[in-house]
Amino acid sequence: MTAINAQSLRIGVGPGEEVSALLIQPPQARACYVFAHGAGAGMIHRSMETVAAGLGARGIATLRYQFPYMEKGSKRPDAPAVAHVAVRAAVTEAGRRCLALPLIAGGRSFGGRMTSQAQALSPLPGVRGLAFLGFPLHPAGKPSSDRAKHLADVKIPMLFLQGTRDALAELSLLEPVVKGLGSRATLRLLDGADHSFHVLKNSGRNDREVMDEALDAFVGWVDGIVC
Repeated sequence: MTAINAQSLRIGVGPGEEVSALLIQPPQARACYVFAHGAGAGMIHRSMETVAAGLGARGIATLRYQFPYMEKGSKRPDAPAVAHVAVRAAVTEAGRRCLALPLIAGGRSFGGRMTSQAQALSPLPGVRGLAFLGFPLHPAGKPSSDRAKHLADVKIPMLFLQGTRDALAELSLLEPVVKGLGSRATLRLLDGADHSFHVLKNSGRNDREVMDEALDAFVGWVDGIVC
């Protein structure tokens, strides 16, 4: 589906600088997810393609895009200020391309956190909610909730899709964070899944089943805030 239906785009993120993007807009889409990648893999990683294809099959458009460092082939993530510019540019492009659709923004890990930081600093135009596919609350082995402080300044609905084995978000820390955000935050736990939504072979289910659960929860949440 992705290879056939994805439209390749270029998005300006600064003077003379552009990043790549991919837009999938299924017929009768109900919303568009502006979908940022994680720190270690770009927008064409298999996990990103799986999410985009799965959402497309469920009637949700997606606009995936590269952060500048990934576009340049660097392994060092952009400084937050640079990443925030890319987030805003992608949201603006999604609004232009999908005029009739409500926008949801967010992404995997680093991409989701950069999106929430941008939203906390100044509301992203047209964005009705934020969805995180594995919010990186802290580095592995260094539990802390400091990375969540800015979420108090996000005033739109937020969805946290998190694996119960996520080494970057200990539940004893994440659950109080989400609870403290009140009714605008929803936490959906994926039993046995890690930060990448992988499950162990002895879990009784496979990664595809976990992804289907996550995407069904995503779509149900979107329908609840945009309808």
